[in-house]
Amino acid sequence: MTVRTTRRVFLSAATMMAAALAATACGSPQDTASGGGDSAAPVKVGLVYSQSGALASYGKQYIEGFKAGLDFATKGTNKVGDRAIEVAEVDDAGDPAKAVSAAKDLIGKGTKIIAGSTASGVALQVAPIAAQNKALFISGPAATDAVTGANKYTFRSGRQSYQDVVTAKSFIGDPTGKKVVVFAQDGAFGDANEAAVKAVIGGAGATVSSVRAPASATEFTPFASQIKAAKPDLLFVAWAGTTAPAMWQTLDQQGVLASTTVVTGLDIRASWPTFGAAGSKISFLSHYFDGASDTEASKALKAKVGTVDLFHPDGFAAAQMVVRAVQEGGDDVDKMVKALEGWTFDGVKGSMTIRAEDHALLQPMYQAKLTGSGTTFTATAQKTLTGDEAAPPVVAMKG
Repeated sequence: MTVRTTRRVFLSAATMMAAALAATACGSPQDTASGGGDSAAPVKVGLVYSQSGALASYGKQYIEGFKAGLDFATKGTNKVGDRAIEVAEVDDAGDPAKAVSAAKDLIGKGTKIIAGSTASGVALQVAPIAAQNKALFISGPAATDAVTGANKYTFRSGRQSYQDVVTAKSFIGDPTGKKVVVFAQDGAFGDANEAAVKAVIGGAGATVSSVRAPASATEFTPFASQIKAAKPDLLFVAWAGTTAPAMWQTLDQQGVLASTTVVTGLDIRASWPTFGAAGSKISFLSHYFDGASDTEASKALKAKVGTVDLFHPDGFAAAQMVVRAVQEGGDDVDKMVKALEGWTFDGVKGSMTIRAEDHALLQPMYQAKLTGSGTTFTATAQKTLTGDEAAPPVVAMKG
């Protein structure tokens, strides 16, 4: 495999592949592909993701996972049939305009499969380009629910926000009659999380209210007092930024963590020390962490990258999907789409299914706990939700 590197989402770039495989070969899937095409020509794959910018750490995990997944899916050959897979990496820096430009450029050069998109805003802009040009698009860590059902040519290799919130709901069992408080910063991020909790947990029978703080807030005692006064059965915290350590310390000191079940998302390992002494008192919903599963794919990934982190599985699954698409579709993108729709495969997390109706990726999700202190924490799974248990509702395909 020839890799050109121009230089790491809960949350990437564009992989494009313009190739197919020989339909005349026989044997294992690695040796066979349908759909026609030049059996000697390489398969071009374009990865457009965040190599720089705010989500560069997410993008780094994505590309490491992709390379490990490609090795796994091709049994170490980096070929589909007799055709080498050539990967072109492009940095979108989390900028939708850059990602769209890169996707168009790759498509113009004959690439037919786009993968990547670390950021949700990028994925939502690349998806229409894929549909307009009839190119396969496999979004990565971007978590926005809107990617699901975006169009027939758009898929995803990571989880979506609905699956996060369903996992949070699992901590309180039947939500009927329960009180849930969302604690979040003012702004779009907080708005989206509050809306998701109201839709998913409130829609299941809970009463949902919120306590919102200015993004500039540095004193959190008044907000902790509001939360305690509300006496929630579940506190859902959606927080981002450098004030997180002070926020968690205040919730702990004011007794909030001891008075109710507090749930938040478990981000990349580098963020774990921000929880401080509060870390062991929080219940975490998790997309993935090292040791969450013990599959053949997870072992193969760990052998390649060492410590597995949050978005390594998204890259790994993307490579598995790319190989499947080319094996079954050759150069015919519509055949690639059909090959992915309804496909169940064994990924890093376990059994994964691409729902045919809207291309949601049904996958396990985790309840997790942290133990440790300072800069040394270990995550352990308390419960694993199956792909069906965490499944988002089916949405109508938009195009």
